[in-house]
Amino acid sequence: MPCCSDDLCSSSAAATGRYRLVLWIVLAINAVMFLAEITAGLAAGSAALQADALDFFADAANYGISLFVLGLSIRWRARAALVKGVSMGVFGLWVIGSVIWHALHGTVPGWGTMGVIGAVALAANAACLVLLYAWRDGDANMRSVWICSRNDVIANLAVLAAALGVFGTGTGWPDIMVAAVMAVLAIQGSAIVVRQAIAELRAHGGPDPAPILR
Repeated sequence: MPCCSDDLCSSSAAATGRYRLVLWIVLAINAVMFLAEITAGLAAGSAALQADALDFFADAANYGISLFVLGLSIRWRARAALVKGVSMGVFGLWVIGSVIWHALHGTVPGWGTMGVIGAVALAANAACLVLLYAWRDGDANMRSVWICSRNDVIANLAVLAAALGVFGTGTGWPDIMVAAVMAVLAIQGSAIVVRQAIAELRAHGGPDPAPILR
C-alpha cells in the first residue's frame, strides 16, 4: 500500500526539488562571501570579520552536507544535523581563541573595511534567510540550516555595530566583543541542533549518541 496519495507524493517531491534548488543557491552565496570576507578580514585585522568569514565557510559546508542527505531517511538527516551541530560548537570555540589572541595583542581593525564588508555580508545573509524561511520548522537538518542563517544575520548586524564602535573609540575592543558574541551564538545554536538531532535519532531507533557528547 502506498504511503501517500499520488497528489501528496508529487507535492512532496516538488517541495524537495525546491529545497534542493534553494540549498544550491545559498551554498553559492556562502562560498563567494567566504572568499570575499576572509580576504577583507585579514587585510583589516578584524577578528569579527574573520570569524564571520569562517562562519560563511562552515555554512557552505553545512549546505553541502544537507544536499547530500536530502531525500535520505530521517535517521541519516538527523546524523547530518548532529555533525553540523557539533561543527557549530567547534566554530564557537575557535572564535573564543581568536578573541583571546586579539585581546592580548591589542589589534585595531580598519573600521571602514568592516563597515562595507559587513553591509555586503548582511545583504547576502538576508537573502539566504528569505529563501530558507519556508523550511524553518522542518526536521533537525532543515532547522539547523535555518538556525545557521538566522545567526548569520544577527552576526552581520553586530559586525556593523562593531565598525561604528571601532570608529568611535579608536580601539579594537568593539571588534573583540562582537566576535565573542558570535561565539556564544554559535555555541547556543549548536546545543539546539544537537538536542533535536539526538531526539530524532532516539525516536527512529538509531544509536544513542548522547554518551559521546558527555
